Amino acid sequence: MSIEQANFRYTLGHFASGVTVITTQHQQQLHGTTVSSFCSLSLDPPLVLVGIDLKANIHDLIVESGVFGINILSEEGEALSRHFARRSPDKFVGVNYTSGLLGVPLLEDVVATLECRVAARYPGGDHAIFVGEVAALTTRSQAQPLLYYRSSYAHLYDKAIHQFQPASLVAQ
Repeated sequence: MSIEQANFRYTLGHFASGVTVITTQHQQQLHGTTVSSFCSLSLDPPLVLVGIDLKANIHDLIVESGVFGINILSEEGEALSRHFARRSPDKFVGVNYTSGLLGVPLLEDVVATLECRVAARYPGGDHAIFVGEVAALTTRSQAQPLLYYRSSYAHLYDKAIHQFQPASLVAQ
């Protein structure tokens, strides 16, 4: 049985995911791309995984450098997500970032950052699956994440305002 690509994409769109920008630096060349295929893998050792398109420029740069950064975007990060999703020669012009412990660019005003050394790389169809061992991390506890759901950006809502009320308590 063959699954149509459009149906597969539509169905997976029903899974809300965070939005990240994966960054790396190799031979003074900075690069970043928007990625939603990111997740934690292990606590001991601290491992994460990220899927990178084999045709993306950043794929080869991560292979060569052996390091990458993960920038978990805040709800104010939609413009950053769109910026890094585009093909452009220098995506860091006008973008606020710092250089991390491993030399990777880390974006400012994000929910969290992780700096990783490549621990393994596996084939994953038209993507490579990079397993990264986390070497450093930062968080901003007050920031809320940007989400991607059904091919659109979404935001968490304040649980205190939108709490579930059983039908028996809702005014008729």
